[in-house]
Order: sequence, then structure tokens, then C-alpha cells
Amino acid sequence: MKTLIPVGVIEQRILLIRGQKVILDADLVILYSVPTRVLNQAVRRNLKRFPQDFMFKLSQPERIK
Repeated sequence: MKTLIPVGVIEQRILLIRGQKVILDADLVILYSVPTRVLNQAVRRNLKRFPQDFMFKLSQPERIK
């Protein structure tokens, strides 16, 4: 049985990048307990369910933190 994730845990994972509130895929896979490829595959298979700006790739300078 899955347990609910406390709001505070999720809030700590929210970052502000390019003026957008985001959660990195690395954090989502931890929250959902799935591999990154499974998360990305699920999004690709269900693109119509997500807003167009749901995902974007970080530039190299944004990745270095």
C-alpha cells in the first residue's frame, strides 16, 4: 500500500527555474518510486493529457548546481 507524501516533502522539491515552478524528474522518480525512463515514457505515451509547457530540458548551465 502506498502512503501519502506529506505536502512539506513535495514543497521542498519545487524549484524556480526560468520563472516557472518546477520539480526535476530526478525528484519525481523518487516521489513516485519509478525509474526515470518509466516516467519519461509515461509522459510521451500520454502527451495529450499534459499541457504543452509541462516539460522542458535544462540547459548545461542550469544543470550545474
